[in-house]
Amino acid sequence: MNKTLMTGLLIGLIIGVVIGIVALYATTKPSTTATPTTQATATTYKPPEKVKAAFIYVGPIGDLGWSHAHEVGRQAVQALYSDWLETTYKEQVSKEGAASVIDDLVKAGYNVIFSTSFDHMDPTFEKAQQYPNVMFFHCSGYKRAPNMGTYFADLYQVYYLNGLMAGALTKTGKIGYVAAFTIPEVVRHINAYAIGAQEMGRLLGKNITVYVIEIGAWFDPDKAKEAARTLVEKYDVDAIAFTEDSSSIVEFAQSLYTQTGKQVYVFSHYSPMYSYGPDVVVSGQLVRWEVIYADILAKVKSGVYRPDNLQNVDYWYLLNTGAVELGCHIYDNGTVMMVNPKFQPVLKSIKVKDPQTGAEVSAYDYVMNRYQQMKEAPLLQSLQGTSLTHQYESLKSVSTNLKAIPKVPVAPSFDPFEGPLKGYCLLGGKDAYSRFCSGKPVNSEVVVKDGERLTHDDLWNMDWFVEWVKYMGRT
Repeated sequence: MNKTLMTGLLIGLIIGVVIGIVALYATTKPSTTATPTTQATATTYKPPEKVKAAFIYVGPIGDLGWSHAHEVGRQAVQALYSDWLETTYKEQVSKEGAASVIDDLVKAGYNVIFSTSFDHMDPTFEKAQQYPNVMFFHCSGYKRAPNMGTYFADLYQVYYLNGLMAGALTKTGKIGYVAAFTIPEVVRHINAYAIGAQEMGRLLGKNITVYVIEIGAWFDPDKAKEAARTLVEKYDVDAIAFTEDSSSIVEFAQSLYTQTGKQVYVFSHYSPMYSYGPDVVVSGQLVRWEVIYADILAKVKSGVYRPDNLQNVDYWYLLNTGAVELGCHIYDNGTVMMVNPKFQPVLKSIKVKDPQTGAEVSAYDYVMNRYQQMKEAPLLQSLQGTSLTHQYESLKSVSTNLKAIPKVPVAPSFDPFEGPLKGYCLLGGKDAYSRFCSGKPVNSEVVVKDGERLTHDDLWNMDWFVEWVKYMGRT
């Protein structure tokens, strides 16, 4: 036989054997003895026919604050995706109790678990290692894993808008804030509120001071009420914002108005609280967690999110996304009361000169102009879903080579955290988080240069107050 022909036959035989082996493995079912902890990969993963999602809350769902807002989100997505989604929730879960709750949920067959408090971060991260085929999403934290993403809807822009209104309405120039804890999230909100109040106060010739009392609890209505009373009676504040999860401060201000006629302006937190204080609530912040939950769960169901690719999933949703909103009440038809009609006339009667345009506008229109500036940033949302792209979120625009559109906007045209700003370190040394305070003593000066816009990391690690905030300690 011809040598060339023999070589060809031999090669063909080898190829045939290889193809046969490949075909055999392709049609053989996976072994039933495979370990249950083997993590899925892109080539083997099949999305669940039914998504079973559990939500873990730090407070009671009736708190009218944080946990209540998450529960609204859960019920919304349950109704939206009812043909393939099953949900449950566990409320008032402490850091110490989170691990056992997660164990019970995994045993009950839940394949997606949302833990919704910073206190839950470490136990959630530990359980993610133990259950690699379960998908975990943690709210407000920073630890991630292949099967654990993070998410947050932040309110600093809305607090700034609330601050503008507080600065316009205050008669004493003394403004209050009741803080659950002075963690970076809350410090960021206090500063934004104070920046707004100072900005409007400066335009009106008012000297603004913001007094902060920390109560050391997310849900303690009695402490919150007493802190508000102290701010009013001891420090003469006539406008209060807060980060704690009850309607206690709103109800205190309403009772003060009803019984004595004293007007203390209040800005409600997280949930619509207008009905608890129709004579005192000016506006507030609303959160729509369902915007994030709907996105995450749709991607779980479609296989976009898997238990092996969540390492860089990190939602950081702002006004431009619809996940947060300015407002204090939601009407039956779903529309939002952005500003209490009782206070709209006085806000419209106050005239200021907009430093950006030079035009004279009402305080009300000034607030709405800033609202629109921060809301209109469509490209930004593409950057807000992953940890890899947060570094670009503070870019105002990027350039093109096209004469018709030489610049493409990225970040909003306005942000409250743009210099010049001065402040002081709340923390210092090894305890400090930020580039401004790390390694420096407490009360060291912080300077944000003119035109410098703080980045995502700067905001996420905020451990300093602007200079007109007076921290009065913890009760």
